Amino acid sequence: MPRFLVHFAQFHLQFRLPELESLAKLENVAMSFDAATYSDDCAFLVVELPSVEDAQRLISRAILVKDIIELWATGDSLQDMFDNIRSDGQYLRTLSFKFHVEAVGRSLTLPEQIERIETMEWLGFDGPFDLKAPTFIFSYFEDYGFNGTKGLPIPEQPLQRFFGRWIAKGNRGIVTQYDLKKRGYLGTTSMDAELSLVMANQALVGPGSLVLDPFVGTGSFLVSCAHFGAYTMGSDIDGRQIRGTGQKSIESNVAQYKLENLVLGTLVCDIAHHPFRKVGWWDAIVCDPPYGVRAGAKKISRNPKIKPMDPLKPNGEMRFPQTVVYEMEDVIADLINFSADYLNPGGRLVFWLPTLNEQYEPQDIPTHPKLRLISNSEQSFGKWSRRLITMEKLSAAELAGLRVDDEPIGTPSSSRTKELGHAGFRAKYFEAKPSTPSSSSSSPTPPS
Repeated sequence: MPRFLVHFAQFHLQFRLPELESLAKLENVAMSFDAATYSDDCAFLVVELPSVEDAQRLISRAILVKDIIELWATGDSLQDMFDNIRSDGQYLRTLSFKFHVEAVGRSLTLPEQIERIETMEWLGFDGPFDLKAPTFIFSYFEDYGFNGTKGLPIPEQPLQRFFGRWIAKGNRGIVTQYDLKKRGYLGTTSMDAELSLVMANQALVGPGSLVLDPFVGTGSFLVSCAHFGAYTMGSDIDGRQIRGTGQKSIESNVAQYKLENLVLGTLVCDIAHHPFRKVGWWDAIVCDPPYGVRAGAKKISRNPKIKPMDPLKPNGEMRFPQTVVYEMEDVIADLINFSADYLNPGGRLVFWLPTLNEQYEPQDIPTHPKLRLISNSEQSFGKWSRRLITMEKLSAAELAGLRVDDEPIGTPSSSRTKELGHAGFRAKYFEAKPSTPSSSSSSPTPPS
């Protein structure tokens, strides 16, 4: 198959490959690559795709991909690369064109860029040079690695060079469109636009998908998933966030982006007490569960510290139900079990899991016999991290042959003796924080 070069953005490094693989599945593109050649410390990945059209579809909604080019040649030196181009003979001589020259890991001055372009004169392009509307853009990349960001010497010569025909750019422009700085209604837990959109991609949402955020807050995921054509619904135990204040609310955010026909509405309930019939409803569940740091997480339950009261007030109005503390490990267990029951076969659960780095082990990731783990991407904040977990419900055929025993589900093996990295997260988070804040050791406040 033809080879293409994926040029990644250098943001959220552990999220780039899971997003790309999710988009390949969503767009039904047969993508293959050598896993050993991928590194978070490299901005490039060579992949094989059936066609140029497949390459365009693959990154048409990618958030963490800058460009994709049809790869014509690679080499450790210019001479090696030129020899590869000569033997390939794919370049087109008579159509209008321009060159794009870029280095990753260092900057090229304008004279250096011109020098690189002039070395390619022997290619013999006979078509007109057109900077504004060329028929083809020929891209040349030099990769110097990322020693500079680590305080190490930058290599004098590139580690590798790439040359080919530019095909398409990713969809990073919509990050600006949904920037939180431009959004009318925000809360302390609003998820930033870039990660919200990445999560929608990893959830495989598309036109007609039915998506739930069971910890909806101010509705960030309702907006990001609806952008891609999904019908979205949210729920939350805190109705105040849903209703908002004054003229600002989830509804005002939805109206701001003109998504009223896709956001179906919101419910006040928790993940353990909800009105949904126990069948497969959702194509995706996308959420950021409450960590209990900025405000203690709650769920509906009889509170032993409060004396029993009649459910009706003297004036006949319903009382709000009593609530109790909802520990992080219980939130996650309920979320996993809910997803296993209410996702459609092949549907995805995408959620954030906070962990203390000293305690975390890969075995801490919750499991369920109806769900398979797709990816586990870390965003580190020093002493703690949050992990973007993507899980997928088994297919109908797989579920038909599944035997679920009586072992507890939604949590790691009951035989484990070590405490989970996310158990009692709120208390441990405050224990781990230094008493005197410092720029080198203090951890940022979690977003939930």
